[in-house]
Amino acid sequence: MGYGQFCPIAKSMELLGERWTVLILREVLMDSRRFNRLQRGLGTISPALLSKRLGDLEENGLIVKRKIQGQRGFEYFPTPSAEALLPVLMALGEWGMQWAKENLTDDDYDVDLLMLYLERSVVTDKLAGNNAIIQFEFTDLSQQKNWWLVIEGDRIDVCVKDPGKDVDVYFTTTVRTMTDVWLGHDTYTRAIRDADLVVVGPKSLTNNVSSWLRNSDFQISL
Repeated sequence: MGYGQFCPIAKSMELLGERWTVLILREVLMDSRRFNRLQRGLGTISPALLSKRLGDLEENGLIVKRKIQGQRGFEYFPTPSAEALLPVLMALGEWGMQWAKENLTDDDYDVDLLMLYLERSVVTDKLAGNNAIIQFEFTDLSQQKNWWLVIEGDRIDVCVKDPGKDVDVYFTTTVRTMTDVWLGHDTYTRAIRDADLVVVGPKSLTNNVSSWLRNSDFQISL
């Protein structure tokens, strides 16, 4: 539906104002290419609605849909007009860190999204041999308490089953604490000091966690 205004903000919102649209663009701009990975980053969106929004974005020239060669399914790529939105989304995230962080509720602390963001935050060249197994135990979860990051060079996978390999670093904490530390609402130093977070492993990895597991790009001063 149009706003019936020539204002550039109004015209922009005609393209971007539908629910989920900006978050879909966030995922595409963060290199989520396939439908299942997009859905993983978006959480509660239904497959039908995601398909519709992707179709709308393609029709409006913000994404390109390409068949996966030799496989079923498609991949989705940002066009130059979508890539030009990256600084806009970054500015929106910075605004949210300053003005919207108090609106976080318990329901917003989603372990699936947290693990996806932790996967994206690993700096592999800061790990000896570019390989590691990182285990997270979330004590506030009644089901699926244990998660693993399996890092093999540039390939990083999130596992919900024990990969059967020696673990390099163990994190024991809650979803809220780990999310707050990753967002920059809290620090590793304080969380460890107050026993909200326990990190076990060789000192070469535990003394400098933030060097190989980056925090969010959106930061606030603590």
